Amino acid sequence: MALTALDPTTALVLIDLQKGIVGMLPGDESAPLVARAAALAKAFRRHGLPVVLVNVAGGSPGRVEQRPNLADLPPDWTEIIPELDPQESDHRVTKRSWGAFTNTHLDAHLREHGVTQIVLAGIATSVGVESTARFAHELGYNLTFARDAMADRFAEAHQYSLTRIFPRLGEIGTSAEIVALLDRGHA
Repeated sequence: MALTALDPTTALVLIDLQKGIVGMLPGDESAPLVARAAALAKAFRRHGLPVVLVNVAGGSPGRVEQRPNLADLPPDWTEIIPELDPQESDHRVTKRSWGAFTNTHLDAHLREHGVTQIVLAGIATSVGVESTARFAHELGYNLTFARDAMADRFAEAHQYSLTRIFPRLGEIGTSAEIVALLDRGHA
């Protein structure tokens, strides 16, 4: 399905593009993803639209079979990558669960700014991006996914989210298609 529209007040939400997470991807995969996410952020800022930078700084409580050992991570692992050129106008959200809405102020911030649509990108497609998307969909936001500005450690999980989950939650396009649509609608 082709992208059809971006609402007048659309926000860009970038999930976990932070030093410790981006560093887990192979370099040949992370560099182009980061460049496309940075281009999206630049375009949204140019049009005066909200940019939300989300990082993860821990995990939810509860029993799980697989829990990462956060004690062994470097002290700067939660820092947003500098390639995104974070600005004072960007909204920051620190999460301690998979999704950016759970136990954060993200929904209140977006509603306060009249946001009705979210463009999502980041890492990992099947975890942080998908969890945030599911919640956003339930809250009534229109969703667009920048398929070339997201990645997952597991190719099959990434593909499953893109082909089976995201089409049921919103529209999918490339970062270039999203920027072009943004430029046409906000010229």
